[in-house]
Amino acid sequence: MNAPVTPPTELRRLFDRLAAKAPEIRATSAEQRADKLRRLLKATLEARPAILEAGRKELRLTDTDIDAQLLMVKGEAEFIASHVEEWMAPGKIQGTLMTLGKKCYVQYEPKGVVLNLATWNAPIAIGLVPLMGAIAAGCTMMLKPSELAPHSAQVLADIIAKVFPEDEFAVVQGGPEVAQEVLTLPFNHIFFIGGHAVGRLVMKAAAEHFASVTLEMGGKNPTIVDASADVVEAGKKISWGRVANCGQVCLAPDYALVHESVQRPFIEALSASMKAMYNASGAGFQKSAELPRIVNRRHFDRIKGLLDDAIAKGAVVECGGETDGDDLFIAPTVLSNVNNSMRIMTEEIFGPIICVVPFKSREEAVAEIQTRAKPLGSYIFAKDREAIAYWLSHTTSGSVVVNHNLIQSGTNPHLPFGGVNSSGIGRIGGHYSFLECSNQRAVVEDGPGIGDPDMMFPPYSDKYKEAIGWMLNKGVKMPDGVLNFMGGLLKLTNVFKK
Repeated sequence: MNAPVTPPTELRRLFDRLAAKAPEIRATSAEQRADKLRRLLKATLEARPAILEAGRKELRLTDTDIDAQLLMVKGEAEFIASHVEEWMAPGKIQGTLMTLGKKCYVQYEPKGVVLNLATWNAPIAIGLVPLMGAIAAGCTMMLKPSELAPHSAQVLADIIAKVFPEDEFAVVQGGPEVAQEVLTLPFNHIFFIGGHAVGRLVMKAAAEHFASVTLEMGGKNPTIVDASADVVEAGKKISWGRVANCGQVCLAPDYALVHESVQRPFIEALSASMKAMYNASGAGFQKSAELPRIVNRRHFDRIKGLLDDAIAKGAVVECGGETDGDDLFIAPTVLSNVNNSMRIMTEEIFGPIICVVPFKSREEAVAEIQTRAKPLGSYIFAKDREAIAYWLSHTTSGSVVVNHNLIQSGTNPHLPFGGVNSSGIGRIGGHYSFLECSNQRAVVEDGPGIGDPDMMFPPYSDKYKEAIGWMLNKGVKMPDGVLNFMGGLLKLTNVFKK
């Protein structure tokens, strides 16, 4: 399927209409925004047959896999709709000695026009979830779905057209040339989920207009299998985490650092689990109904190139290894005897292959992780609480899961989702998406003065100089309860004065 391409002149026209409509959308109530979220969810669920068909055509996903995406969308929409009123309310801020008698709070105002450059591996969830925060914040929006998932892109366009006028939520389609043109427009905030190369282009484009960005860019996610781990449990869970969506998941475990004392049992458990999940019939991985396919031939060739390079340099195939370019098939694969001269250990795999790297000491494992950029996610398998505490305190990542993997996104909208440095900037999910699309505006309303309200103005009196010197030497921190009591007395005194 060749998706339609939005011409450059139409992109500018759509943006100008979104910018013109933004002040009106800013004035919408919490109930109006919640209603939009509920209507968007309703339209999405009604489009389920078309969404299922698109997922089958693009990645050969099972209906259950696609329904998991819809469950993420449902959970997010319902959560945000139920909380948007409290999020929109001004946030009261504790006063200080220097703001005694004044009212301090935070006003949440929409940033304006928000762009979402969505990727292809979970097109419905990635297309809609970030922009639910923009809806809650009162922004206008533009979505550019990935051209690599053209069927899903069209379904998204149809869903959004049923709920929103195009001057409030526009969908544009096309390839890299459209994305490049879109990025010349002065958006106020940009969401991008994808790879580092495009992430850099997004940041550079955003800088031209001082737009804020939320970037999620994946990376080499490590899994630590401690000596105290239950290797059978770890093997089962990591098999699922690595092969889900045929490995085309930004949070998927990319390599496993395994204590040398449990390396062989872990490899055996990992391989056995892959076979149990994706070759239960014994007919071969390629016959599995639950194993999706690589999105296109270019990505297949890239992943196969990583595999071929590793094998040529001495990697051992412990499980899988089979490929079929015509079918875009890559078997669930376990590699051992890998090293950092292999491209597969330096590039994000984004396919159903996992590398097993033994370690002797904790320090050695931490040093290995630190040779790479900070990852989007990391995983720790251990039963020893002291070991878990060590791994948590000596590693960093956008998120971490202990004794499981891939369950930190889309399962709890109270949790922030995102990366750190090269794996991402900003957070997505629930309140965090709302905040990404909001300007947190500090507001101070003056109130009754203390003593002589004019003494702060030049020429400075000796009394004012002494007061400043006293606060500088003695400090300005007082118990909140005392400050609040004093503030209340000032307000009460002011009422009686009137």
